[in-house]
Amino acid sequence: MDATTPPEPAWGVDSEYGRLLDVLVCPPDNFRWLATSAISRATLESGRSFEPAQAKRQHAEMVSAYEDAGVRVHFLEADPALPYQVFARDSSVMTPEGAIVTQLHQWWRRGEYAPVIRFYQENDIPIRAMVTAAALEGGDFIVVEPGVAVIGNGEERTQEPAARQLASWLEADGWEVRIERIPPHYVHIDVLMCMLGERLAAVCIDAVSGSLVRWLEGKAVDIVPVSLEDAFGLGVNGVCLGGDRVLSTSASTALNDQLRARGITVYDPDLSSFTLGGGGAHCLMQAIRRERVRA
Repeated sequence: MDATTPPEPAWGVDSEYGRLLDVLVCPPDNFRWLATSAISRATLESGRSFEPAQAKRQHAEMVSAYEDAGVRVHFLEADPALPYQVFARDSSVMTPEGAIVTQLHQWWRRGEYAPVIRFYQENDIPIRAMVTAAALEGGDFIVVEPGVAVIGNGEERTQEPAARQLASWLEADGWEVRIERIPPHYVHIDVLMCMLGERLAAVCIDAVSGSLVRWLEGKAVDIVPVSLEDAFGLGVNGVCLGGDRVLSTSASTALNDQLRARGITVYDPDLSSFTLGGGGAHCLMQAIRRERVRA
């Protein structure tokens, strides 16, 4: 770095739409479908067979899409005891001051705290806090804009005491935090809404509360509607890369068409091995550094 190159921002994010610089994922080495949600249970009941080689190819395609977009990709150490660790969104949430390590609800995911703590410590990424009050998973945390967040609370994964604990830490910093009750069979709020640009959100308006829609509209958020059927197939679950670019999936055709009609570049790898298991593009990553939106 020379004297004319501006320093990179500190680890952390203050939005879900500042240019993505560094992302944390987990290799799918140990992934397999389990009856973790209504989505994966429906897949298992359908008689489909999980193909590990296909999952590895699809995950590699996603990683290539990030690298093509100029994003540095970091990897958690895959633990054989943690089959759903591939959904790296859930074991932590990222704030402007660093990571908050979460507490996952299902017993086969609880150990995910250990690899993520090791990763942050080994890379000198600050850990701001650790959730202790109850279960809270990262898919239930969405930054709407700097200083404004929504926490999903379906009780099946994220429980109210933990949601309030996280909210209290952010509110002490001056944040506005909305705790939103969601239908538990949708697992996480990022199955129902995701921020895909500045004041741009994909939302399943038939599954979220009318008050949430009005709250978003009151913040001048432009809503891209997604159907119930598409949301159940992870059709909301995208990632803003910054600069009018979004990572989605090839199956999310309704969302992708709407985004492209708005002039947004869409990366759409096939992630069916993961969406059938209950998680999409947003579930598979944790943004650990973005360009700051708030000066």
